[in-house]
Amino acid sequence: QKRYDECFSIMICVESSSTHYDFLKTAFPSDYFKVGSSLKEVTEMLFNDTCNAIASEKTFILNVLLLNEVIRDGKFILGTKMMTKEPYGIITRNSDHEFSDIINWVIRALFFGEEQGLTKDPTLCQNYTDLTLHDVSDLDFMNSVYCVGNYREIYVVEPNNRGMNQINNGTGMLYAVPTGNIARDTTMGPDAGSSTLTKIRKEGSLNCGVIVPDNFAGNVRGSDKLVGMGVDYCRTLAAAIFIGDSEEVNFSTFTETDNSSFGALANGTIDVLVGGRVQRKYDFEMSPFLGGFHFSTPYYYGNEASREDVSFYSLATREDDALFASFVNCI
Repeated sequence: QKRYDECFSIMICVESSSTHYDFLKTAFPSDYFKVGSSLKEVTEMLFNDTCNAIASEKTFILNVLLLNEVIRDGKFILGTKMMTKEPYGIITRNSDHEFSDIINWVIRALFFGEEQGLTKDPTLCQNYTDLTLHDVSDLDFMNSVYCVGNYREIYVVEPNNRGMNQINNGTGMLYAVPTGNIARDTTMGPDAGSSTLTKIRKEGSLNCGVIVPDNFAGNVRGSDKLVGMGVDYCRTLAAAIFIGDSEEVNFSTFTETDNSSFGALANGTIDVLVGGRVQRKYDFEMSPFLGGFHFSTPYYYGNEASREDVSFYSLATREDDALFASFVNCI
């Protein structure tokens, strides 16, 4: 009834290959929306009356409203119902991995501060007068909390209705980030400018390091539990690289107390390392011979109590190939 009554004149503009486009395809008939190739085109379509509504990120829509105040008659408003749930993050350049790592650890410090009940405290805020460059791994990231505040103190968007933005306290911690249309036509070349992908395809197999317990005995290929999970992640990477062939992978094992695993990753003996805990000391460059590493989104969290130092496991890659690190993280 609404289709032919109060909604008969609606026409929505949306960017192609986006999660918003995916949502509209399931919620509206195809004759209710128009597709643009870019956000710029979507904006132009709105202002030239091709459509009378847009579906996009809240921040983008707010920018459109600002433009509307200047060049239109103020007839558009911002809807209050959220249809998709894309997370927000801080964007940095791929050319400075160390700075990106610092940003990530600052955010983690804000989460940790709220979880531990640590708040803004000027008496603990260390205002350094010596600006001499120190080793990055020695930075006190808790200054973020003591000088500015924890995540809850900073969070100002509907503070009484945080929804998914709650600090974990024993609940699930995995979140499937919306990817949009994964079958989009505009794909990059086979190696997409990644030297590591080029090397792997030239050699014909992925070299995957697997961290195992000190008392491990047996073949990793037939393992289960945490080791088996890591092995399966190696296979998923191989399947993505070699067009469905999940067996094109060589496994190397390293024990938990054997620190040579990150050395093997650094010198190129292995292309990716699974089964290791995310550790700050390995996130930053430790020496000219052992650079920093990139840790993917965690795929497994330990069972420690929430007030303890919860361990989380990720796939580790070298930071000198940002594109391959992003590829692994997407997988």
